[in-house]
Amino acid sequence: MAEQEKTPLVDIRHLKKYFNISTGMFSSKPLKAVDDVSFTIKKGETLGLVGESGCGKTTVGRTILQLYKPTGGEIIYDGKPVRTAKDLAAFRTKATMVFQDPYSSLNPRMTVADIIAEPLDVHNLCKTKEERRERVLQLMDYVGLNSEHASRYAHEFSGGQRQRIGIARSLAVNPEFIVCDEPVSALDVSIQAQVINMFDELQDKLGLTYLFIAHDLLVVRHISDRIAVMYLGKMVELAEARDIYDHPLHPYSKSLISSVPVPDPKVARANQRIVLKGDIPSPLNAPSGCPFRTRCQYATDACAQSMPEFKEVKPGHFVACHRTEEIN
Repeated sequence: MAEQEKTPLVDIRHLKKYFNISTGMFSSKPLKAVDDVSFTIKKGETLGLVGESGCGKTTVGRTILQLYKPTGGEIIYDGKPVRTAKDLAAFRTKATMVFQDPYSSLNPRMTVADIIAEPLDVHNLCKTKEERRERVLQLMDYVGLNSEHASRYAHEFSGGQRQRIGIARSLAVNPEFIVCDEPVSALDVSIQAQVINMFDELQDKLGLTYLFIAHDLLVVRHISDRIAVMYLGKMVELAEARDIYDHPLHPYSKSLISSVPVPDPKVARANQRIVLKGDIPSPLNAPSGCPFRTRCQYATDACAQSMPEFKEVKPGHFVACHRTEEIN
């Protein structure tokens, strides 16, 4: 196997992002939105990132692209650490983002052509107006928009079309890696399928690598090669998509998978839904040890003492749980 195939395109090591939250007039406390998260993404792969709202999924994506400055950890892209301003400028011509809300992520005062061309202008990628126009039309064609849409404004389009504009903008710098932050959650179900299929087609056509953040497990299963599960700022499980669905090992993953609707009524009746007790704790006052222990039916005193190591229990299957072997 070629050496470059062994080297992951994206290598995230011990990533941390803490926000200082004011708790009084002169005091503050760190909110650990992302706490010691590590994973890799191979070239041409889609890694799905799932978990409850507020678990830190979006913060992971934004911190990788340094829209939020990391509190700690290392971001290594194509074998090179992203540390200096020069590194970051080069990284941002290779890595882009599709935002969740197609209504607020587009400038209402700019035409579609100017929205899509904005990254081209920022990075000075087009020498002439004609070259810029040709590139914009090519990008619009990639995402299924007509050339006559170029002079119109974002408010004239439906949600699905606006998200296509956002996707075209993310492709402008000819990136290799795209962070997709819940790109279909604001869309109708019928439109979701079209956009997901378009992501698949673009990946095949342009050789893209995705970090696909979502809370819809059916969407993630359809598009992902591997799936990572987050809970309260921590990574609790990571494995091949089929492995996560057929043989989840972490109690939280088991609960998530049990809640996925099954179209077959007989299978659905036979499935036992695992309902978690209690509410998700506040990240400001996270439990000691394993963050999931307050809602876990298998928790013991040991779970309160220390955070379990995120380790490989089977080839390619990583879990953070003290009692993995006992409960599986």
